[in-house]
Amino acid sequence: MDYSQMVEDALKGVVRSAMQKASTDGLQGNHHFYVTFLTRYEGVELPDHLLERYPNDITIVLQHQYWDMEVNEDAFEVSLSFNKLPTRIRVPYDAITSFADPSVQFGLQFQPQGMEATEGGNLVLSNADDNAPDAAPDTPSDPVEEEEKQGEVVSLDAFRNKT
Repeated sequence: MDYSQMVEDALKGVVRSAMQKASTDGLQGNHHFYVTFLTRYEGVELPDHLLERYPNDITIVLQHQYWDMEVNEDAFEVSLSFNKLPTRIRVPYDAITSFADPSVQFGLQFQPQGMEATEGGNLVLSNADDNAPDAAPDTPSDPVEEEEKQGEVVSLDAFRNKT
């Protein structure tokens, strides 16, 4: 049994549930989400100008300026403002590398399927693929993401078999 994968799938269910609640009820109080995901992961839909600016990963903030969020079993879609331009994106949960709600000091980190962590903590593809990133760089600096991440992050590496 692959318990680490079962745990990761369950925790992605937490992300899905949080997104579903936000899509139906809105984000109440100070709740807001930081979602970091791999921009070239299969199923991610981003405009070309964002892929050029963020070729490996991006962190989006869901707080005040997001619209029309749709939450599905395998992905969420949302409209955001990038440089004052409304943009629709699609993010599969498997592309997410971290999720945080700093208002309650909650965070999760994920290792996307098909990716492995190196000793330095970077992610690399398990199977070579020229269309995917070879490492996840630092989070890009963007006006949308200027607020510093806070909170406790739960890493699944503590539960993984190290053999």
